[in-house]
Order: sequence, then structure tokens, then C-alpha cells
Amino acid sequence: MDLMLAKSKAGHDIKQVYVVVNEDDEYLYLANGTTKLLSKPKKKKKIHTQLIKNIPSDVLDEIKDVSTLDDVKIKRILKSYNRRNEDV
Repeated sequence: MDLMLAKSKAGHDIKQVYVVVNEDDEYLYLANGTTKLLSKPKKKKKIHTQLIKNIPSDVLDEIKDVSTLDDVKIKRILKSYNRRNEDV
């Protein structure tokens, strides 16, 4: 699975960006490294999220292998992504 980011479109966490750690037919399992850890990801319906397809290359440079994700790497990825999109 490639690195995927998702933004929440509904709920109390609206506009929050997460890393997609798993998915099934109806749900995405999301982690942000702080409140939603990799060991216990947030389960959110796909219709309540928006996948982010254009991930900047500097964000992708934060991680070399998706299979070795941990909470620290997830925090770095999201911090880099959020810092890059503050100016937009």
C-alpha cells in the first residue's frame, strides 16, 4: 500500500489530516501519531473523508518504506504536510 493522506470532512475532527493505515470496503483506518496511534487507529467511513492525492515530494521524502511506519514517522509526515499547506 502506498502512503495515503486523508482529510476529515465530517465530525468533531473536521479538516484534520490523517495518514491512512488500513482500509476495507466501507471504512478507512486513520492515525495521526498523537491522539490516534498506529496501534489503535480511528475508524471512519469513506464518505466522511477526502483522500489527498497530490502529496508533495518533500513530504514523501520523510518516509522511505511505508511498511515501517510508526507513530513518530506519522507525526513527521503530518507536520511536514501541514507546514507546507499553511501558506496556501
